[in-house]
Amino acid sequence: MGADTWSPDQYDRFRAERQQPFFDLLALVRAEPGMRAVDLGCGTGELTRELHRRLGARETTGIDSSAAMLERAAAHGGDGLTFQQADIADFRAHEAFDLVFSNAALHWLPDHEALLARLTAALRPHGQLAVQVPANHDHPSHTVAAALAADFGIPPRESPLLLPEAYAAVLDRLGYTQQHVRLQVYVHHLDSRADVVEWVKGTLLTDYERRLSPEAFRDFLSRYREQLLPLLEDTRPHFYAFKRILFWGRR
Repeated sequence: MGADTWSPDQYDRFRAERQQPFFDLLALVRAEPGMRAVDLGCGTGELTRELHRRLGARETTGIDSSAAMLERAAAHGGDGLTFQQADIADFRAHEAFDLVFSNAALHWLPDHEALLARLTAALRPHGQLAVQVPANHDHPSHTVAAALAADFGIPPRESPLLLPEAYAAVLDRLGYTQQHVRLQVYVHHLDSRADVVEWVKGTLLTDYERRLSPEAFRDFLSRYREQLLPLLEDTRPHFYAFKRILFWGRR
C-alpha cells in the first residue's frame, strides 16, 4: 500500500469491536495436528498469536506490510510463530500451508477471483482457507470519503468485494468440497457519532492519507467530518452497524 500510514494506537482504539470477527472466523477453522499456517495482514500480531495457540500449530507465519504494526508483533513471536514484513499482494506459495488465514486485510487487494485462486495454490491437499473482509463500503462513512476524493484530485477507493454468493461460487469452482460463507452485521455502540470518524481514521482513511500531502489530508479530514456527521443520527451511544463477509473452505 505504499507509505506506511498505519497507526497501531489508532487502530486499537476499538480493539474489542475489531477482535470479535477474528474469533468468529477462527471458530470456522478445523484444527488438526501439526498444522502449518499463514496469517495474511497480521497487524500487531496479538491475534496471530491466538490463532497459533488455539490451533496448536507447528508453525505459523504472520505477514504484514506495516513496519509500525510489526514492531508491536515482534513481542508475540516464538514457539513456532514468526513474523515477516511483506506486501500480501505479492504472496505466492505452492502447496506450502495447511491453512491460509486472513482477517480484515484482503479488501485492500483487487480481483478477488484471481486472488483466491492464488491463495488456494498455497494450500496443501485438504488445506483450509479462512477469510474475513469488511463489507461496509455502502455506509456514509465510506461513501462520503469516496465523493470527497474528487475534490482533492485523487481516485476514490472502490471496493473489490464480491457478493457472498459469488464467493461461494468461486470456492466451488476452486475445488473446495466444504465451505461456509456468510454476511454478518456487527452492532457497535460508540460513545457518539464522532467516534465513527475515529474508527475509519484507523482503517479506510489511511488510504487517503497515503495519497495526500499532510496539509491536504488535514483539510480532507476536516471536510470529511463536516459532511459525514450530519448524515449520522446524533445519539449517545451511537448505533454503528458494520457489515462483514466471513468465508471458510476446505479442499
